[in-house]
Amino acid sequence: MCTVCGCGEGHVHVQSHEQDHHHGDDGTRHLHFGQGEAGTSVPGMSQTRIIQVEADILGKNNAYAAKNRTHLAERGVLALNLVSSPGAGKTTLLVETLKALSGKVPAAVIEGDQQTRNDADRIRETGVPAVQINTGKGCHLDAHMVGHGIEKLGPEQGSILFIENVGNLVCPAAFDLGEAFTVVILSVTEGEDKPLKYPDIFATADVMILNKTDLLPHLDFDVPEAIANARKVNRRIKVLEVSARTGEGLSDWLRWLEGARAMQMAGAAAPRAAE
Repeated sequence: MCTVCGCGEGHVHVQSHEQDHHHGDDGTRHLHFGQGEAGTSVPGMSQTRIIQVEADILGKNNAYAAKNRTHLAERGVLALNLVSSPGAGKTTLLVETLKALSGKVPAAVIEGDQQTRNDADRIRETGVPAVQINTGKGCHLDAHMVGHGIEKLGPEQGSILFIENVGNLVCPAAFDLGEAFTVVILSVTEGEDKPLKYPDIFATADVMILNKTDLLPHLDFDVPEAIANARKVNRRIKVLEVSARTGEGLSDWLRWLEGARAMQMAGAAAPRAAE
């Protein structure tokens, strides 16, 4: 049981196609506990014990993440952790990305969701192999789940592995999956202050994709303000403006992927393992 997010373990199902916070200098992620923070209150457990349990959970997770990262790096596989709130357009963006990469770059997908295999089915329609991980009550993927997904997929040498996390801007920030880069998707139908409300995930991310830009003429969304807010919590974050529906800006995202993949294949990616 995760004492911060309250998600339970023991409800995880990995389905294959056949089966129908912040990074430290050691490459790990750390949670920040506030004094008297409501989210860290567990009946019958002291604050000290809660922190110890969380440290144990994250320590175990980070060990699995390191194993995943080494395994992927040895094969030149670029792994990306895609995170967003529900409805930001992750799956649609991923489908359009896979269509654009078809015949050029091998790819595979790990889909995370609490229930259903709908997203994995959508991915497989593109011809790309995918496994669905259903987390039950869990609100995020962890490195152990992803490791099982990697085993089932066996991504090709030099491929891109997209990990679509459960829709959530809170808990995924604390769990390193072994990815080379984290990509956070923020849609223009959300508020410009999302990076300030959920700073850990934006501080963790390497790239922010501002999605659904085709809707901007119909909204009062301030793009410069959203970008400025993201850079208040992460000065190094790269921002890409994309419409998955019209394809606007998709070429910039594909160019970034090409560069990141080249870095991974040359052994220069996975900065978290080196820092």
